[in-house]
Amino acid sequence: MTFRRDIDTTLLLLTVSLTCIGVVMVYSSSAIMAAERFNDGFYFLKRQLFYTLVGFVLMAVTTYFNYQNWRKLAVIALLGSIVLLALLFIPGLGVRVGGAMRWLRLPGLTVQPAELVKLTLVLYLAHSLTRKKEKVRSLLKGYLPYMIVLGVLLGMLLKQPDLGSAMIIAGVALSMLIVAGVRWRYIMPTILMTLPVVYFLIMQVDYRRRRIMAFLDPWDDPFDTGFQIIQSMVAFGKGGVLGQGLGIGEQKLFYLPEAHTDFIFSVIGEELGLIGVLVIAGLFLMLIFCGIRISLQCQDPFGRNLAFGLSLLLGLEAFVNLAVCMGLLPTKGLALPFVSYGGTSLVVSLIAVGILLNISNSLGAKK
Repeated sequence: MTFRRDIDTTLLLLTVSLTCIGVVMVYSSSAIMAAERFNDGFYFLKRQLFYTLVGFVLMAVTTYFNYQNWRKLAVIALLGSIVLLALLFIPGLGVRVGGAMRWLRLPGLTVQPAELVKLTLVLYLAHSLTRKKEKVRSLLKGYLPYMIVLGVLLGMLLKQPDLGSAMIIAGVALSMLIVAGVRWRYIMPTILMTLPVVYFLIMQVDYRRRRIMAFLDPWDDPFDTGFQIIQSMVAFGKGGVLGQGLGIGEQKLFYLPEAHTDFIFSVIGEELGLIGVLVIAGLFLMLIFCGIRISLQCQDPFGRNLAFGLSLLLGLEAFVNLAVCMGLLPTKGLALPFVSYGGTSLVVSLIAVGILLNISNSLGAKK
């Protein structure tokens, strides 16, 4: 199989636009905090620029790396990411921040294994679902093995704890299984049996229960559990239609926690207003549309499953982050793809787009 040398320019431009906006907003939202903590207002900007450079290089590599080769690497990649998750619990390797063990300290860098797991699970599912074909409709040969793999991953993520990533992974995995033809009579009992577990994980853990209560009524505890969402709403309210101006926002001045990561969309709402909010939401909608279009046009089952999984992963993460910032979902520690500060998240998102670009390129290839 040969590949065209032209690429899906729409998808590429959308990705570059979101990433560049992210770099600007990371600096805008973090400069004062960085100066306070590190005596360097450019601290987060310099790191984000480095991650962006690495991400673009890897995106370029994956754009011209035949996506079929990922089938040979899918199982190894998933096992490797599971090993990285396990290393988190080795004293001296895992880094605990805010009560969660989500970051792994390696020589010269710190990575977040959960982000890698999201990508490798999509690769594995796309490969396995393609290989099994009609067997996915079987309970013993198709459905149960996937539930075992998913159960292991979710258990390790909840151990950190990282309920947000666990729910994203579960949503993407179940969606890929449904699209691949897994019977609803297997899916529905699994969902119904999972609901009491989710209820227990939320309501029996104090900080999660308080987040739900804050989501339902943030003004009941405005200076503690409701503080984040209230300050986020204030940011959107101050922004109005046109915004207060880039760099002029006030909520990032130690009012809005995690302004450069989880709540960067709120900073965009304050500084760029409704116009900026609609632009970001529109860019994500178009990007996901491009990914789904690639999936629908791809005649190769593996490419179709892979494009769908990657598009869903990016879209679901973006939707959850935007919804949390606007008070439509309880607070979760999930980054906004391409935009939030964070090396592993940004690099993985750009690799995902590179794979999508390669699948798109292959649509016009001659066998």
